[in-house]
Amino acid sequence: MPASSSSRPSAPVTGLDVRPFRALTYRQQDPGHLARVSSPAYDLVTPSGRERLADSDPHNVVRLILPVVGAGSGDHRSSADLAAATLRRWQEDGVLVRDGEPALWLYELCPAGGPATAGWLAAVGLPPVGSTAVLPHEDTYPVAVEGRRALLAATGTDLEPIVLAHDPEPELAALTAGVLEELPTMTVEDTDGVVHRLWRVTERHLLDRLTTALARTDAVIADGHHRFAAARANQPGAATPGSDSVLALLTPMGPGGLRVDPIHRVVPELDLDTALRAAADGFRVTDVPATGVPLAEVVRRWIATPDGAGFLLSDGKRLVHLTGPTDEVLAAVPSEAPAAWRRLDVVLVHFGLLARAWHRRDDPESVLIAHSVAEAFRLAGERSGIAVLLRAPSPADVAAVARAGARMPRKSTLFVPKPRTGLVLRPLSD
Repeated sequence: MPASSSSRPSAPVTGLDVRPFRALTYRQQDPGHLARVSSPAYDLVTPSGRERLADSDPHNVVRLILPVVGAGSGDHRSSADLAAATLRRWQEDGVLVRDGEPALWLYELCPAGGPATAGWLAAVGLPPVGSTAVLPHEDTYPVAVEGRRALLAATGTDLEPIVLAHDPEPELAALTAGVLEELPTMTVEDTDGVVHRLWRVTERHLLDRLTTALARTDAVIADGHHRFAAARANQPGAATPGSDSVLALLTPMGPGGLRVDPIHRVVPELDLDTALRAAADGFRVTDVPATGVPLAEVVRRWIATPDGAGFLLSDGKRLVHLTGPTDEVLAAVPSEAPAAWRRLDVVLVHFGLLARAWHRRDDPESVLIAHSVAEAFRLAGERSGIAVLLRAPSPADVAAVARAGARMPRKSTLFVPKPRTGLVLRPLSD
C-alpha cells in the first residue's frame, strides 16, 4: 500500500502523486440525513442559501466552510477559529467519525436525465514548481486565497475537494467499472436531482493498482483554483503532516468526465444603450429579434448551439448579439499569449469589452459572476446593469490553455456536475 502523506517523497515532475487517506465522515443515519448535512461548494452558496442550509440541520457542513461569527455575540474569534472549534466539537460528540484505515473513494455523480460521471477522491501531492502534474487554467484573487488558507490552517482539514480532470487511462477506467458494480458505501440525492454514490476502497492490491495508474496521468484543475492555491500557501512552515497534499476528486478528461457550463458576467450600473455605443467600434452589433419566446429561453437555446460565434448582451428587455471583433480589439489582447488563449470568448470580453470599451476592472465589485442565465438576468435587474452571456469553452480548450502555461480570467469555467461538500472530509494529519 502507498505510504501515508507524511512519509511520501516529493511528487514527481510529471504524473499524479495519489495517496489513500483516513476520511472523516458523518455518522450515517439515512440518505435524508446526508442531504440535510451536506452542501454545494462554498463559492456556489449565496448568503440566503447559507442561512437555509444552516437552518436545515445544526450540523450542516456550511457551518464549517462558511462560518459566521454572530454579531453582538461577544465571540471575538475569527471565522476560521470558529470553524475549527465547531469541527472539534462535532468529532468529540460523534457527529463526525474518522476511518480506521486509509482508503480511496470512488465517487459517481448521476444528474437527472444526464450522463453519469465517475472519479476518485484522494489526497494528491502538491507538485513542485515546474511540474506539469497539476496545471491551473484560471486566475485567482489573493484575498479569496487567504480566506481559504486561514480556514485550512485553523481546521487542519480539507473540508471539500478540488476537482482535477486527468488524462484518460485505460486501466483506471477498467478498475473504476469494476468497483461501480458493487454496493455503494453511501448514497445521497441533492436538491438539483443529482444522485451522489460513493464507494470506500481499502483493499491493498486495488489501491496499489489505482495509484499506479493515476501516476501515469497529468491533470488540469477543473474546479478549486483558490483552494489549490490556499493549500500551496499553507505549505511553508506548516506543522501539520499531510500539508503537502490536497483532497481532490480525480475525473477523466473527455468521455465519462465532467462537462463545462458557461459562467456569465454582469456589469452593474451600466445601461444597454451606453454599453452598445462604447462597444460598437470594436464589434459588430446585431439586435436579436423578438419572437415571443422569453429572453432567458432564447439565451439557453443559443448556448446549446456550441458552433456559433460571439456573445450576447441584455438588460432583461433587449437581447443583442456581438460578433466579429475588430483589429483594434484583437490588438488589445496580449500578443505574446498562446493562440489557445487569445481566441477564447471570455478573453475577448475581458479585454475588448470590460477593459477597452467600458473601462471596468475585472474584480468582484466591478464585475459580478452569474452561474446561470436566470441568475444573470436577476443580477442585471437588481443592479441596474447588463448581462454578458457566454458559451462555455470545451474541455479541450481548457486543457490547451493550461498546457500552454496560460490562465483564463477568473471564473471562466463551470465544470459540472459538482461533488457534494460534506460527504467526505480529509484531516491533513494521517
